[in-house]
Amino acid sequence: MKTVSIIGMAICMAFLFTFSAGAEQSLVETVANGCKIEIETYCKAVTPGEGRVLACLYAHGDKLSGQCEFALYDAAAQLERAVAALSYVVNECTADLDQLCQGVRAGEGRLLECLEKNDPKVSGRCKQALKDVGLK
Repeated sequence: MKTVSIIGMAICMAFLFTFSAGAEQSLVETVANGCKIEIETYCKAVTPGEGRVLACLYAHGDKLSGQCEFALYDAAAQLERAVAALSYVVNECTADLDQLCQGVRAGEGRLLECLEKNDPKVSGRCKQALKDVGLK
């Protein structure tokens, strides 16, 4: 199994935050819309954030409608696809990041920007991975 470097993990986190800007909203909307009745019925007193609403839904799992169960399943599947995309990018771009972006701090798209600035030197595998997941 391939060992992932610290910079590889950094790209993973940077990508997660880049990806999650729109994806997180989509996941929240999926659950909020699909579980609207359950949230209003069982979780209305719960302060949103830090997974508290999901914990509330979990606590009332035996009372969830099929629509809510599907929304939770769908959100989990979306998240699983995002994690698979992250793993793919990390595996394909770690060497490029180690070589080209060592001094670049992760976050706010800086690693992706570093790869773009060094585009002629970036491996074809990394370029393809970024294209495949929609970052290029």
